[in-house]
Amino acid sequence: MRFSRLLLPTSKETPNDATLASHIYLIRAGLIQSVGGSGLYNFLPLGKKILDKVRFVVKDELDKAGCLETSLSFVTPMSLWEESGRSEEYGKELLRFKDRKENDYLLSPTNEEAMVNLVRQTVKSYKQLPLNLYQINLKFRDEIRPRFGLMRGREFLMKDGYSFHASFEDMQREFIHMEETYKTIFTRLGLNFRVVEADSGQIGGDGSKEFMILAASGEDDIVVCDKCDYGANVEVATDFKEGDLCKCGAVLRLTKGIEAGHIFQLGTKYSKSLNATFLNEEGKAQAYEMGTYGIGVSRLLAGIIEQNHDDRGCVWTKESAPFTLDIIVANAKDGMQNNLGEQLYKNFRDKHHVDVLLDDRTKERFGPKMKDFELVGIPYALVLGKGVKEGSIELIERKSMEKTVFNFNVEKIDNVEEYDALAGKIVDYLESKDVLPRVF
Repeated sequence: MRFSRLLLPTSKETPNDATLASHIYLIRAGLIQSVGGSGLYNFLPLGKKILDKVRFVVKDELDKAGCLETSLSFVTPMSLWEESGRSEEYGKELLRFKDRKENDYLLSPTNEEAMVNLVRQTVKSYKQLPLNLYQINLKFRDEIRPRFGLMRGREFLMKDGYSFHASFEDMQREFIHMEETYKTIFTRLGLNFRVVEADSGQIGGDGSKEFMILAASGEDDIVVCDKCDYGANVEVATDFKEGDLCKCGAVLRLTKGIEAGHIFQLGTKYSKSLNATFLNEEGKAQAYEMGTYGIGVSRLLAGIIEQNHDDRGCVWTKESAPFTLDIIVANAKDGMQNNLGEQLYKNFRDKHHVDVLLDDRTKERFGPKMKDFELVGIPYALVLGKGVKEGSIELIERKSMEKTVFNFNVEKIDNVEEYDALAGKIVDYLESKDVLPRVF
């Protein structure tokens, strides 16, 4: 991608309603755009690219775990929610409407009812079980007070999955399997997180766990142990006091977290209310045992930045970064700098398959180009400046702002082999730093 062709409206101004770093920087970096200040956001090209990369990681790990992707209608018949008894429980968070024939519908805030309806029409025998179906789709909750950007918007991208089983024991097996899969997803995205015991809330069921991104800006209070992996939401650990000991003997502490994932053991709550059954081994009708598993995919963008930013802007992790490398031509009117930038750009892109951005803007000076690199938060910048004439360029790591110099033979600047050798040295360096993501 060339910066000169990119829609990236970066800004120096902090939005009036933004208080969290993620909200401020996602807008200032030109990644998202508020729609009327009502908890609705447009994803601009680079923001959409980051969202797609995060979505790819979620999908990749779920597919490897044996889950099957579906895509349910964003519009759900109200009759399904009336069957389950949740139509009134959700209250005004449900955005309800009628079509031209006066039929009642809602915009899905979650899809337990819709997925049960799909399965009860297609799965008839225990021989078709177990089954784990998921989607990564839009959701809408008419929040009374949307705030904090992508952290608590009204419309958001969510992964919601549902498993169906012939026995409670098999559902518990899948619950543990999904917990491990979610750990892999959050670890791969470079997040510092905890799995905590949680309250099941409006979803229901007898057991649930939350995946909390540890951040001072989090809305949830959680109790954690630094010696073992114990964690619990204060809604569950109601009798917790400062100084209490964990079962492992260490002192528990209170911290803040951002809920980014939640898994539930539903049992037969929805299958019974929706009369969803299969024929068991004895040929008798039996309600499905169910689990449900959610991840706030668009919220993950905010969570990553809450953990990874500084006073310059975003610092994206390996798997979430919009690009791995930003080639900055300090003076695009300098023939030597421009030519080297073009050749390296093509080499990284076509030969080494590095996700690379070429900042080829001719109407911007070096300073603004560096400011944009820092604000957007691409992991590395390759700066082609005055040193090109002496055969040197600088690689700058965004997180630490440390510089590494790479030298080349100026006399062979027009030799393709010299470009290959220089690009190869830089790629080898990036590989040694483990910053090249899996193929997207």
